[in-house]
Amino acid sequence: MKELWGRRAVRILAVPVVIGLLGVLVPWAWVLIASVGRVHNAADAPEAPVALVLGAGLMGGRPSPYLAARLDAAKDLHEDGKVRVILVSGDNRTHAYDEPTAMRDYLVAAGVPTEDVVLDFAGRDTYDSCQRAHRIFGVDEVTVISQRYHVGRAVALCRAAGMTTHGVGDTTMRDRYPREWWIGWVREKLANIKAVGDVVTGRDPVLGQPEPGIRDALAR
Repeated sequence: MKELWGRRAVRILAVPVVIGLLGVLVPWAWVLIASVGRVHNAADAPEAPVALVLGAGLMGGRPSPYLAARLDAAKDLHEDGKVRVILVSGDNRTHAYDEPTAMRDYLVAAGVPTEDVVLDFAGRDTYDSCQRAHRIFGVDEVTVISQRYHVGRAVALCRAAGMTTHGVGDTTMRDRYPREWWIGWVREKLANIKAVGDVVTGRDPVLGQPEPGIRDALAR
């Protein structure tokens, strides 16, 4: 009798474990399939008209080291002629926190012409930034830039938004901040679940009127 109850208990406990594993593995597989062959180093990246740099926090009003690494990769792509315009997308929900302006200022100080940088002030997360790049700024082809552990999801979400997408994944932070890198890698597996949920539900980000900044910059 005890043995029978033991087997039943194992089966009962196995159900949520299997569901939990599937809940993590299916989104991970979707990201992997959507991004395979599309993630590059800056030196190997194909050409695209626009680079999309995703926000990654400020420290004292300046880009965090992780964000600075993304911006450095965008600058390199621009200098090499692999992108013509850089779209910086970040959070600006309050006057006291303005990621896009800090990102623009960093790039301009590094030598990128001001007119080649376009700001998206409502890129509150990766899904929002990808959706807005296509739906608000009219981007059809993009190179999205982030850390290596995150860029696969960014590629998948930008493709789901309707853009031809490649990604550049920074790895310089892995050796400088190994603990934070590992935490980010683990968090990313959970973020994949949200990404699939956003795509399946078709969640709308903050929208608004179409922005001509990308079109005008490319026309110049």
